[in-house]
Amino acid sequence: MPACPLPPRIHRLGAGLALALLLSACGGPAGTSNGSGQPKQLLLVSYAVTKAAYDRILPAFRADWKARTGEDLEIRTSYGGSGSQTRAIIDGLEADVAGLALGADVNKLQQAGLIEPGWEKELPNDSVITHSTVALLTRPGNPKGIKTWQDLNRKDVEVVSANPRTSGGARWNFLGLWGSITQTGGSDAQAKAFVSAVYGNVKNLPKDAREASDVFLKRNQGDVLLNYENEAILATRTGDLKAPYLVPDPNIRIDGPVAVVDRNVDRRGTRREAEALARYLMSAPAQTIFAEEGFRPVNPGVWSKVKGRFAPVGSLFTVEAFGGWSRVEASFFSAGGLWDQLFDRARR
Repeated sequence: MPACPLPPRIHRLGAGLALALLLSACGGPAGTSNGSGQPKQLLLVSYAVTKAAYDRILPAFRADWKARTGEDLEIRTSYGGSGSQTRAIIDGLEADVAGLALGADVNKLQQAGLIEPGWEKELPNDSVITHSTVALLTRPGNPKGIKTWQDLNRKDVEVVSANPRTSGGARWNFLGLWGSITQTGGSDAQAKAFVSAVYGNVKNLPKDAREASDVFLKRNQGDVLLNYENEAILATRTGDLKAPYLVPDPNIRIDGPVAVVDRNVDRRGTRREAEALARYLMSAPAQTIFAEEGFRPVNPGVWSKVKGRFAPVGSLFTVEAFGGWSRVEASFFSAGGLWDQLFDRARR
């Protein structure tokens, strides 16, 4: 049988169905996703605190995929600090879909040649699938009387926060602290002094947001934990957190993006399935699960139904307040940048 010509590789998500139909016309097997008769496999790589949500979302997606295509699909997962996961993908972890804690980490995959430019426009909402904010978790009864960002630089307050080198959540914490000064009329010099004082109260730096929760809630270290709001909601639901958590105002809007890893899906022949999973994460069923697991949904219809579950924040600023991720990475988190300077100073 003569070879069936295929069109040039198409990067937009809407092309998946057309490509699938073409492959079917060329004699691809029905009911399976590869020529061996075995289900195709996807690898979703994400940051630590999303696991509970994906444990529910992925089976729902597989069932939806089976109903729509008649095909079985296996999905493997990997969780860890977003920075660590990003480096693992660059070093060869064959992720088909990357759901990372911040756009800067997806940009690093792009810079490494794994993701094509323009990934933000592959999905609505700049490919952001969840929102969150920074929460302050305290001991039962809040014995230190912690109420605002400013209370974190007191000498009698021991702070727990993950390491910005390995954790996306920790970078959001850093930006929340910085913005609490600059977004209320303070100068960069004042922000630098405040953030330096807060990190001077941090005794250790867990590798990711979930480990930071364990340090505070299970090892009973520290007076206050800075973490994702969804971690605070989870800890309240499980009973690990005995005191109400605080969502200080103003706060940063935490944006969690998703991207298909172009180089890997094209090599592995999984683009159609990976794109479908990425799209599904925007759907009402997936967004409802994200909301139930403590993430603020980006789907407007879902948000309108659940917003009463979340702490109101009068002033939410975004990473664009700092010039976007390229400027943030260069100024704050590059080698020798502000984080390195503050970390060295805090440890003297």
